[in-house]
Amino acid sequence: MLVGAVAVGLAVGAAPGIGIGASGAAFAAGAAPGPLPEYRAADGARTVRGKPSSADAPLLEPGTFYEDTVSPGERFYRLTLDDTSDVYVSAVVRPAKGAKVGNSDGIEVEVMTKEGRRCPNPGRAGFGYDPVPIAAAAVRRVREDADCQAAGIYYAKVTRTAAKDSAQGPWPVELLVRREPGLGGAAPTVAPSVWPSASPTLPGTEAVARTGGTGFNDARAVGSGVWRDDLRPGQTRYYRVPLDWGQQLGIGAEIAAAEMTKPYGSAAGGLTVSLYTPYRGLVDSKDTSYDGKQAAVTLPKTAPVAYENRYADDAEERGTGVAGWYYLAVTLGGKVAEFTRDATPVPLTLRMDVIGAPGKAPAYRESLDAAGFGVGPADRSAAKEGLTGPEAVAAEADRSVLRVVAGAGFGTGALLLLGLGGWFLLARRSGAARPGG
Repeated sequence: MLVGAVAVGLAVGAAPGIGIGASGAAFAAGAAPGPLPEYRAADGARTVRGKPSSADAPLLEPGTFYEDTVSPGERFYRLTLDDTSDVYVSAVVRPAKGAKVGNSDGIEVEVMTKEGRRCPNPGRAGFGYDPVPIAAAAVRRVREDADCQAAGIYYAKVTRTAAKDSAQGPWPVELLVRREPGLGGAAPTVAPSVWPSASPTLPGTEAVARTGGTGFNDARAVGSGVWRDDLRPGQTRYYRVPLDWGQQLGIGAEIAAAEMTKPYGSAAGGLTVSLYTPYRGLVDSKDTSYDGKQAAVTLPKTAPVAYENRYADDAEERGTGVAGWYYLAVTLGGKVAEFTRDATPVPLTLRMDVIGAPGKAPAYRESLDAAGFGVGPADRSAAKEGLTGPEAVAAEADRSVLRVVAGAGFGTGALLLLGLGGWFLLARRSGAARPGG
């Protein structure tokens, strides 16, 4: 009975990855469009309250998700850092639905010493035309700045900027600190001078349905191939792809013709494609206008993932300095609703190519996987099956139960065979002891 229940759980867990959004099915049935799905916060996230100054700033621990709210202005958090690890502090801000944003609005994340010195590599993200989630990440690298190398107390500062005529209310913000362990030997400090940067040749195979998630936490896993989804105006879908050491990624997104409600219309930045690092920092982003007809965006091929990329001058190359899950966010501009039928989602096609075989990982002092980076067999399996993070966790739990059940079954069978063998041996001895035996 337990095995049957586990099998059903696996089947149910896999189902979301093989169908276009439930919203699309509802619209096909003629239902009125409902609100866009909300960003899914991380399971088990802790509530924290940042302070307007470093005094009494709450501690953020590596590997833990935190939820706070941020209004225009500064919020401080405390960090305790060692002198061997690189540390990444990310913030994902989720604007209220319909909030007014402008090009000067955004968020910045910094790591600071207790003396007030800003470490290199702050992160900033700005809004385009739509109030959609944006993410930024600051990095503290122990080899780049003498003032930020020592172990001790540091501070993370999150600053939200907003123009006077933009929304001023508090918005939820998701915070995450990731610690990347240091290398066991000498670490490279010079970025590659040459790498294969030709435009990607993207696959043209038949599309497979994969419904994107609402954010980083439930992003749908994909790999090389052609993937089919749909988008409503103002909606962002999230996907994730495992990139191992030495691998590159080519990405293209196509939006098909929409059902028009006006003879013509156009939305600047109607289609936006953004690629994020495993620590939620922006690698690259590109957009194009959309007038209800076919449109497409192709990002330049990423640099091969390499530890030394983190020392590159080019921001896009610098973003591919660690192996792990890379995230793709695809947005259909909200203005598209002014000239298309919102009740009919617009077809989206993703073309992705993971280039190259996995290379040898650097010699880390500690487990990179345990720190939330790296690519392992479970990650490749999740990409193949099209699982979100929560689904992958559930599937691994089911597999663990199956292994326990299988082990218990093997143990029971072995005991049964031993018992039968013992009974048979006793029977033979009894028979031999009888007269005439």
